Order: sequence, then C-alpha cells, then structure tokens
Amino acid sequence: MAARHGIRVGYFPNITHSQALIGLARGDFAKALGPELAIRTTVFNAGPSAIEALFAREIDLAYVGPNPAINGYVQSGGRALRIVAGAASGGAALVVNPKLGIRSGKDLAGKRLASPQLGNTQDVALRNYLVSQGLKLAEAGGSVSVIPTPNPQILDFFRRGDFDGAWVPEPWASRLVLEGGGTLFLDERELWPNGDFVTAHIIVATEFLARRPDLVRTWLKTHVEVTRWELEHSNEARTLVNEVIGKLTGKKLGDAVLAQAWLRLRPTWDPIAASLRQAAESAYAAGFLEARPDLREIYDLHLLNEVLREMQLPELR
Repeated sequence: MAARHGIRVGYFPNITHSQALIGLARGDFAKALGPELAIRTTVFNAGPSAIEALFAREIDLAYVGPNPAINGYVQSGGRALRIVAGAASGGAALVVNPKLGIRSGKDLAGKRLASPQLGNTQDVALRNYLVSQGLKLAEAGGSVSVIPTPNPQILDFFRRGDFDGAWVPEPWASRLVLEGGGTLFLDERELWPNGDFVTAHIIVATEFLARRPDLVRTWLKTHVEVTRWELEHSNEARTLVNEVIGKLTGKKLGDAVLAQAWLRLRPTWDPIAASLRQAAESAYAAGFLEARPDLREIYDLHLLNEVLREMQLPELR
C-alpha cells in the first residue's frame, strides 16, 4: 500500500541544517513516522524562498534562519508560523584582508565590506556591529560601505581584493580564510552571552501545528535524538553531513573548510529565544522592519517541552 501524505519539509544543503541532512539520509524521521506516512522534502537555497513556500501551503515544516522566520511572522501578522525548536547555534564571522592592518572595529572606517543579502541575518549583524563601533554607513553619510552580495561571489571578489572584509555564515567564513587568504577578525560568538546565538531553527505552519500536533511532536522527538547523536559522534556526523551535501549540490566541502566551520557551530534543540529577539531589535534599528515587532507569540515550545520531559532533559521557555 502506498504511503499517504504525512509531512512536507523544507531545508537547505547546509551544515547549519545538519539534523535534517542526517535524519533524512539515515531514515531516522521516516522510521519514527512509520511506513504509512510519507515525508516530502524540498531543498531551498535561501530563507525567503522557504517562507514563500510556507505561505503558499507547499510545505508544513522548515529549517530556516532567524531573520526569515521573523519576516514571515511579521508579514503574516503573526498568523502563518511558529518556531517550535532550535537547530543550530553559532557559525558566522567577519573575515578581513590581512594586508590592511585591521585590528579594531575603528579600523573598518573607509572599508568595503560584504554581506550575503540585504537585510539577511549576517547583513543586520554587520550593520549593528559597525554602529556599535561608532561608525556610519556610506548611505548615512559615513565612510563604511556594506555591499550585499551572494556568498559565492563574495569569495571571488574577496580574492581579487574588491572587498576588504565580509560578514558571512559558515562554511563561507572558513572558505574566505582557507581559500581566499583572509584573516578571522571576529567570530560572532564573541558578541553573545555564552557564545550562543540562533543560526537555524524549526518553524511550522500554524495551521499544520493545530491540525497535526502528533506529527510535529514525532518530528521534534527525532530531531532531539539526532542532535544528541551529533553531539556524541561529532566526527561521524561531520562526515555524513558532507556526504549528503555532496549528493545534493554535486560537490562536497573541502576537509579543511569543513573541519574549521564545524568547530564554530553547535547543533541544538534550544531556539535561544533571547538572541532572536535581539536580532529583531537590530533589524528594526537598521530600518529593515517598519515597526518594532511583537514576537510574544512567535514561539510554541509546548511539544518540544513534552519531548524533553519524556527524555528527562531540561525544559525551555
């Protein structure tokens, strides 16, 4: 008998979505849901595309970064989605040209810096950092230029010397260092309490969460189990993630790049809510949100906490 519709899942071929890559490749999620429920997957390359698919009711659950989740929540008036768990912490950095003698934030004055996309998580973080260093952006009459550019192009332009630095996620930060000759100037973990800030989490369409909490709960239990396995078998997890990335994209990450990037990331089920709220404040301060967002209803952690109680793990708020 053919498997009937179960859950439609979106994710990226990225190390920050490691639980999805591992759990789908090994069959953990399929085994937990059972043979009668199908998992239909869609691989995305950017958060906004995943949010659009959720709005169009093409997916039920997705692994995405913080800013797409905030934007989707705000655009829908708080109705379209809920964050139900965390997925990754860390994994972003500012890399600079070592020939320029950049040793402090003040030294970024007059520099040309890149970010992956206007208003994305790293773009907002970079702009917020520059302001914290007393610097003004070029569009505000200052001397620092921030040029949103796709990650692969950032690497090419950085090699040519067109950019003086870039604030990018992994594995691009490691690639800028190892393949682009850059120097790590700032690991973003240094800016957050205990080095923790949300890089990826799980969102669910509100309608699906209300209609099929049983499937969401099963997915979350498996997500926690896969995360625990990752933490206990880091080298094996890293190898498997790279194999899956190779299958999905046609090219694995280099061993040195993967090893360095992996060290800056931590898989987790904690959504690290405080960092999301700070990211929203930074986006508002940078002018990417018209009003200060009310995120009081963006989280629904009751299913995750049920799972954590069952597994005798600390609950989250």
